[in-house]
Amino acid sequence: MGALDEGHFNVELENGVELGGCFEVGFDEEPETLAIEDAVKVLLQGLGEDINREGLRKTPHRVAKALREGTRGYRQKVKDIVQGALFPEAGLGSGVGHAGGAGGLVIVRDLDLFSYCESCLLPFQVKCHVGYVPSGQQVVGLSKLSRVADVFAKRLQDPQRLADEVCSALQHGIKPTGVAVILQCFHIHFPNFESAFLESNHQGWVKVLVTSGSGVFGSEKADIWGDFRSLLRFRGINVEKNHSRDSADQCWCPSFSKMGPANSGMVAAVASILRSLGEDPLRKELVGTPTRFVKWLMNFQNSSLEMKLNGFVRGRMDPLKSNGDIDHTEQQIHSELNLSLWSQCEHHLLPFHGVVHIGYFGAEGVNPIGKTLLQSIVHFHGFKLQVQERLTRQIAETVSTLLGGDIMVVVEANHTCMISRGIEKFGSNTATIAVLGRFSTDPVARAMFLQSIPNITIAGG
Repeated sequence: MGALDEGHFNVELENGVELGGCFEVGFDEEPETLAIEDAVKVLLQGLGEDINREGLRKTPHRVAKALREGTRGYRQKVKDIVQGALFPEAGLGSGVGHAGGAGGLVIVRDLDLFSYCESCLLPFQVKCHVGYVPSGQQVVGLSKLSRVADVFAKRLQDPQRLADEVCSALQHGIKPTGVAVILQCFHIHFPNFESAFLESNHQGWVKVLVTSGSGVFGSEKADIWGDFRSLLRFRGINVEKNHSRDSADQCWCPSFSKMGPANSGMVAAVASILRSLGEDPLRKELVGTPTRFVKWLMNFQNSSLEMKLNGFVRGRMDPLKSNGDIDHTEQQIHSELNLSLWSQCEHHLLPFHGVVHIGYFGAEGVNPIGKTLLQSIVHFHGFKLQVQERLTRQIAETVSTLLGGDIMVVVEANHTCMISRGIEKFGSNTATIAVLGRFSTDPVARAMFLQSIPNITIAGG
């Protein structure tokens, strides 16, 4: 998959299929979908989960559906999009200068796409900017530029190959004077369980910028590239740094080097998923993918909180007891804000990440519990298959055993499943609240704590 020879794209352009087939609502019982469901059951069992428990029973089907929707580009053809979308446009009648169908530059900025990383199977986000110079006094419908880009994004991809495939497909499909593609790609850099404790300033995203050009954009030094970049720059889009690809270049995926032994049954299950998606697990770019995905997934192996704590937290301090001599009116609200959160959605086996804010009452002069301990509690509950609502409640209940019953927890998170399936909503995030004790009955206390939370954007692509 992803070969960039001319024959590959001619086949794509000449052998069209109906676009309606790419959103198959009736693929639930297809052999490929059922095979993915069986493979997901193997993965869940490898994590020590009960595949029949509430919340997980439908996970194999949800994952299979999300993967097939997220790789629907394998079942789409560029010809179906471009045909019928070319419109006559004469351009400048005087013949002086360039405009419209007479050779003027046309660009579409800030197209939001997502794709699946071929090295680890995690989704990555893309800001796509496409430009072309019309020829033959005809222009293409602008929405088709986005749809062509989406065809190739909805496959297992590498950023540079994605840019090259979009560029080549448009060049062959609409036959312009030239095509330019700039992609800003954002790959989540998920820490493992151990590094989450050791790296307090873990960088959550790997970012890369790649370009591809054809025709008059064939040389990076061509003057027209300056026009393209200027039209992006004055809208605040920074596209100065290029990520060149050569044989010595390191793969951009943060999981690329994380090999080693992994559960053979789980690895075989991931390989079967690749086959069901229409890929070849023996393709050189995919040979290590099943192992990398399994090693990442094992971060969320089911184990009890006590097992994970292993005396690390419980032995550090005794639970704080309410002092009967302390007047609650003299207690103050303490808080720990912006504790990092990394977790895995149990419904779609996709990551979510964000921050946790914890508030509690304590008497003036009493030493607070400390950020390190609270961060540990967040990680202990985060590194397992979760839903955000349950995670918020579990953090509040655990903290209450150490700090008494007056606890408020706010979790803000970005969910990968919101962009990689269904509504494909970029930039959305979810907030949940758990309140215990005094916070549940005192709206003034809740308001004071909520006002202390800084107004910042959750880090992300």
